[in-house]
Amino acid sequence: MTDSRFSKPLIYMLIGSAIILALSLGVRHAFGLYLVPMSHEFGWGHNVFSLAIAMQNLIWGAVQPITGAFADKYGSKVVVAVGGLLYSLGLLLMAISSTGWMLNLSVGLILGLALSATSFPVLLSAVGRAAPPEKRSMAMGIASAAGSFGQFIMLPSTLLLLQSFGWSAALVVSAILVALIVPLAWMLKAPMYVAPNAHSAESKPNLGFKDVLIIVKNHKPFWFLALGFLVCGFQVVFIGLHLPGYLIDHGYTATTGTIFLALIGLFNIIGTYSAGWLGGKFSKPHLLMWLYGLRGIAIIGFLMLPLSTWTIYAFGVIMGLLWLATVPLTNGIVANMFGVKYLSMLSGIVFFTHQVGSFFGGWLGGVNHDMTGNYNMIWAVSIVLSVCGVLVHFFVTEEHVIHD
Repeated sequence: MTDSRFSKPLIYMLIGSAIILALSLGVRHAFGLYLVPMSHEFGWGHNVFSLAIAMQNLIWGAVQPITGAFADKYGSKVVVAVGGLLYSLGLLLMAISSTGWMLNLSVGLILGLALSATSFPVLLSAVGRAAPPEKRSMAMGIASAAGSFGQFIMLPSTLLLLQSFGWSAALVVSAILVALIVPLAWMLKAPMYVAPNAHSAESKPNLGFKDVLIIVKNHKPFWFLALGFLVCGFQVVFIGLHLPGYLIDHGYTATTGTIFLALIGLFNIIGTYSAGWLGGKFSKPHLLMWLYGLRGIAIIGFLMLPLSTWTIYAFGVIMGLLWLATVPLTNGIVANMFGVKYLSMLSGIVFFTHQVGSFFGGWLGGVNHDMTGNYNMIWAVSIVLSVCGVLVHFFVTEEHVIHD
């Protein structure tokens, strides 16, 4: 019987990853709060800020496989440290952005690059490599839950800063906090887990980078998994970015939208940890089918029921439980399929489709609002995509293609 307890280096890595994800994703989760004040100050339509966020998501996704490959080759701590520096620089530039092109440079390009180095694919892959296979899903769930805690903490903190000092000063404070990622990156140094009874390296085929990519290219369940993650990206960015504006359109204050997003962050802690735990006991593709299906039902219920403070908060709780619960399950499936040697890169490929969905969810939400004054069309698309998310996971398996 193997010892599957977490080692001390893995525990330190989990703590470091948790704080980094809390800072990185917590600050990013609050970006929707800047849409209205910045748009009002500079006379922008919602599409200007939405396009910058959409560019961020697309750039983040496009470079994620490359960032992941660097992390696989040179180590996560170096990549994350560079990402922390870029993150602070991007926030400081965002604080002085007064034109669309400056917003695209800071929010779109620099923060997109920074997030590719300081978010789930790099950090969860580092955790996954160091964890025993039977505890891998749970370890990823713990790290993912920390990102949710950051969302919960940073939203009310950011709103308080916005109300007290204005949007520009709030971004400067966020930049100072995010700079802490640089020293925290040096906690990411746990070695790859090796089972006590593992066979010697000579007995296993030594697959190179190109060999793995060829295998991945021909493995259809991997691409169905990626399509499912596109649905996740579309929904979470549309709701996270545009729901505060949707509520303002319906007569609610920015505080209501902030509490909604904070509830997502709070209950996402439970959702991501539970998903990681359940992923170690049940079929991950089947769990993902349930998650996407329940998201669609929650959206339909929110739109059909009379809008009130309580229905808004209930929607926040339900969506929080389902929000990033997809992440440890999806990364866990990739690890089961192909092992952990190139996990950062392969998770980055899947994450790219997530960010394509994020691009369209963020951008089309703003376009729909500017053209019609509402979000009806994008709500409908979100429901249809939930159905697609359920269907594609019928074709996803956890079969080992490459063994650790």
